[in-house]
Amino acid sequence: MLKTAAPRHAVLIFSGGLDSAVTAYKLRDEGVTLSLLSFNYGQRHVKELAQAAVLADRLGVVHDIVDLTSLSRLLTGSALTDPAIEVPHGHYRAETMRSTVVPNRNAIMLEISAGAAVASGADAVAFGAHSGDHAIYPDCRPEFFTLIEATIKSGNEGQIVPDFQLVAPFLERTKADIVREGARLGVPFELTWSCYEGGEVHCGACGTCVERREAFTEAAVADPTIYAPAPEGATR
Repeated sequence: MLKTAAPRHAVLIFSGGLDSAVTAYKLRDEGVTLSLLSFNYGQRHVKELAQAAVLADRLGVVHDIVDLTSLSRLLTGSALTDPAIEVPHGHYRAETMRSTVVPNRNAIMLEISAGAAVASGADAVAFGAHSGDHAIYPDCRPEFFTLIEATIKSGNEGQIVPDFQLVAPFLERTKADIVREGARLGVPFELTWSCYEGGEVHCGACGTCVERREAFTEAAVADPTIYAPAPEGATR
């Protein structure tokens, strides 16, 4: 679960966002062979997949997009998949961001990625979750990763490589830590996508945009993100 030794070949869940991009650059820097796996689950911010493709091309690694759009009619009740539910704005807090939870999303993505890892002989599945997600998303917590890693190993006994591991290098670190690491590695932050609104540019007001802004500020790293202008009279 928490990375011990660098894997040889990792299937990385790759959204095109800041966290997964830095994770990709970090693993590549450690000499890990990468296979990037993105998911279209009917998210309103599907623009992230275009950015994932651009980043994969920049990295020069294999990239596949899994079509899960047929699941969107089942994964209801989330602002990310239901256009009738507004994306919450403001700080990234549990009481406001709870509406962005997509039921069982990370478990679905991790299990599919595990299947791809077993099929290709990869010894790891990697994921860019960080400590700021813990309060809101139960499937981003250390205990969840411990359990699902054990499930993956048990469910693929005899097929999975003996030293398989679930790699989450930022699970106990903050978003600001991720930005600092990305700056060290030369990650092209301007190519990453965080905004849940999915417009032409980052809205600057949704929870993920606010979190992104604050992370760059806390890390003392220049933020190259283009944000939409705030409405007249609004403050950010």
